[in-house]
Amino acid sequence: MKLIAALLMVALMSGSALAGSLTVTVRGADGKPVPDAVVTVNPDGQPTRGPIKFPWPYRVQQQNIQFSPFVLIVSAGAEVTFPNLDKVRHHVYSFSAGNKFELKLYGREENRTVKLPAVGVAAIGCNIHDRMIGFIKVVDTAYAAKSDASGVAVIADLPAGPVVVRVWHPYLRAPENEKTLPLTSMGGASARETVTIDLRAPTAHH
Repeated sequence: MKLIAALLMVALMSGSALAGSLTVTVRGADGKPVPDAVVTVNPDGQPTRGPIKFPWPYRVQQQNIQFSPFVLIVSAGAEVTFPNLDKVRHHVYSFSAGNKFELKLYGREENRTVKLPAVGVAAIGCNIHDRMIGFIKVVDTAYAAKSDASGVAVIADLPAGPVVVRVWHPYLRAPENEKTLPLTSMGGASARETVTIDLRAPTAHH
């Protein structure tokens, strides 16, 4: 029995050395939680090899004259659907480098699909409704999460070793709206980080 217990301990320890979780709490300069911040982790600072599939739908719907979700994370090369659930027609576009597209006017319960090839951001708007604005963060890592209403993002199953951790938000005051965290290595256990970011006021699309 002692041997079995010892083997179990070794298995547990080696398991935890392989994977840990990272919890990042994002706050604004006022101390309030910041939702819709995207946390990405690149183990060894490298892109993830092979296909990346996140568990959430690659979908930005138009409902109540707004884009939902406001921020969506997808992998480079992903196809994103844009269903129109409104009674009015929308004309959705992005002028973002590498991810430019235009979906000409289409109506209720119609759908369009766009492929986003470039790592970076697709800022989306509607030619008809200036107040509609949304963002798609296109990433090259399987380790990404968005902060919730309490400002918390959790990334599970991270391999132990060196990491580059970044926080992005569409209104973050920084080059590319992104900030690199001081965390440079993941142990086997769980890690927690709190980051404070300075946000600028949202700007309307024109």
